[in-house]
Amino acid sequence: MKDITAVIGSLSGLDTQQNARLETAWATIRAGLRRDIGARMFDQWLKAAQLGDYCAESQTLDLLFASDFTANFVSGQFGDRLRMAWRCAGAGVREVRLRRAPNAVGPRVLELHRAEATVVSNDAAVDVQASASNFQPRHGFEEFVTGETNHLAFSAAQSIAGESQPRFSPLFIHGGTGQGKTHLLHAIARTFSGHSPSAPVLYMSAERFMMEFVNAMRANETMMFKARLRAARLLLIDDIQFIAGKGSTQEEFLHTINDLIDSGARIVVTADRAPQMLDAIDARILSRLAGGLVADIRPAGLDLRLAILEAKRAIAGDPPVPDAVVDFLARSIRSNVRELEGAFNKLIAYGQLTGRSIDLEFAQGMLADAVRANARRITVDEIQKACAAHYKIDAAEMRSKRRARAVARPRQVAMYLAKKMTPRSLPEIGRIFGGRDHSTVIHAVRTIEELRQSNPDIDADIRALQRLLEG
Repeated sequence: MKDITAVIGSLSGLDTQQNARLETAWATIRAGLRRDIGARMFDQWLKAAQLGDYCAESQTLDLLFASDFTANFVSGQFGDRLRMAWRCAGAGVREVRLRRAPNAVGPRVLELHRAEATVVSNDAAVDVQASASNFQPRHGFEEFVTGETNHLAFSAAQSIAGESQPRFSPLFIHGGTGQGKTHLLHAIARTFSGHSPSAPVLYMSAERFMMEFVNAMRANETMMFKARLRAARLLLIDDIQFIAGKGSTQEEFLHTINDLIDSGARIVVTADRAPQMLDAIDARILSRLAGGLVADIRPAGLDLRLAILEAKRAIAGDPPVPDAVVDFLARSIRSNVRELEGAFNKLIAYGQLTGRSIDLEFAQGMLADAVRANARRITVDEIQKACAAHYKIDAAEMRSKRRARAVARPRQVAMYLAKKMTPRSLPEIGRIFGGRDHSTVIHAVRTIEELRQSNPDIDADIRALQRLLEG
């Protein structure tokens, strides 16, 4: 134990030294860039950049930016200059990778293989030129278990990803959360990039599409944004429902898909419901999307859930999972495939970490909360009705525009409970409450949280409603 601790301490010391070298070099490079390209250009595009992960083996450093749009612009304009500056800085950096910042920032020394590093490109559309390695390796067609409820979507995805030109485009895949839509998007991208490595692929969520479009307008770079999108030969958009009610974003999205369809590009879009069920989406967009192939993924039945677990058991290794536990999981976790796989992974991980064998009693104890959650799924509609009844107002007031306190407070309570008791996202909750913005939901949640600390009556109301909804 003492030797291991010494090794860990030594590695930590090396990481600290390398991080210090990176920080020092970055300060010098920033000063040089500001002098060379001018203060205005530097402040607009490079001032907010921060150091990200560093791979010691490949000597690759990430530079983090607020958005993919900014990272792409900087790559096209200053990529070579940045790479040369880092190579000359004496900090052990040979390649530079520009990307959008995750939640955490700051240099972190990683041990990655050289092949995993993606270097700065001269092409401003660096993230459009995606390769198969940019997508989840565990999300291939081979890992997607099919059944009656998802076979059409799977076959359509294989067809649009194939070498020959598909007979339909766009492909619209819809289904509930955790049923495999994103898995299929990654599989399509990996397969397409495998046979057409030079063809630009662009994968993004609809929310990211909206954010980048807004950022491009603010920076007066909409032409670059449009060119980047229209360069794609395969466009994959996840969760299209998130652009509901966003007029200018929808207009740009419509022009994009029209141009790509006319040029013969392939388009795949996912949503949580069928096109005709999407609210506040331009009818022209819905017509375009429905004009290709619409394929649904329904909740997995018992046979498919068993098949998914069998596939995971085959590659899980020790400890072994008995048939009784597999049957218990398949019958108990019915909400979606993601939760089913998560429950299985939890059992395996706990067994491996503790050395305990997995039996039915152990599984029932470990997954008691998940089983209870699957026993009954609370909906936002139920929450709205319960809150309306509790506060003696009409249920329609939950979706109205009235701001009277007698209506606004119950509505805030309902939003708070919807956030706490359902898997719905903030934008989804806002739309269900009369097409409100997600920031309204955030304000409601924070307000009720504060009131629960200071107002015993509000806290008692919340507890009573929770008991009612859960019971």
